[in-house]
Amino acid sequence: MQGGKTLRYILAILLIVAVAVVSGCAAQQQTAAPTTEKEKTAPELYTRGEVKTAEEAKQLLVEGNQRYVTGKVLNDDLSSSKREDLVKNGQHPFATILTCSDSRVSPEILFDQGLGDVFIIRTAGNVVEPVDIGSIEYGVEHLHTPVLVVMGHSNCGAVKATVEAVEKGDKMEGNIGAILTKIKPSVDKVKAAGASGDDLFKNAENENIKAVIAEIEAKSPVVKELVEQGKLKILGAKYHLDTGKVEWLE
Repeated sequence: MQGGKTLRYILAILLIVAVAVVSGCAAQQQTAAPTTEKEKTAPELYTRGEVKTAEEAKQLLVEGNQRYVTGKVLNDDLSSSKREDLVKNGQHPFATILTCSDSRVSPEILFDQGLGDVFIIRTAGNVVEPVDIGSIEYGVEHLHTPVLVVMGHSNCGAVKATVEAVEKGDKMEGNIGAILTKIKPSVDKVKAAGASGDDLFKNAENENIKAVIAEIEAKSPVVKELVEQGKLKILGAKYHLDTGKVEWLE
């Protein structure tokens, strides 16, 4: 009888020791878990200071595009605190950008910018009507962006459709036809200069960018005055779909 009690006592002690050992191992594994690469290095968030000049604004866009091309983009702050800050303190973009509606041409991405950094107007073929010019004026006058970028892109469907319509003599009707009608003078100009084939498409894309800039300057007293006062600079640019590079048309 006494031997049975002793045996149960020994078994109880062994059970307690076993539980303690297992708990200790588990705790050790929990505290010694390997640190992941993500935990070792906190992601670098994109931040910028106040931008006052067109030169500073362009430099930010150039540097951002270089990061995009090389695959070294910075992680933008998409936190709730960032959104709350933009609501509380308002937006302060450093550039107004007019570009094409093409889904492959996203200024925030290809310039590696984030929430509140760029004020964007997008239309097919990057053409403008009064409402678009009004949006541009809001960006450059009320938001005080020192630079306006008019950016077309390679393989533009609107330009291609216009070239094909011109060469076939097709009528440009309906709402889409209205877009082609805006681009047609640029196609006619480069065609008259002797361009053909791929050069016709490429040159028409570039000419359309220049024509849009001229139209904005001619139809917007606000833009014209800001340019004359040295408070605004208009830059032409072309995004290349294949390389990801933005070509600046000086």
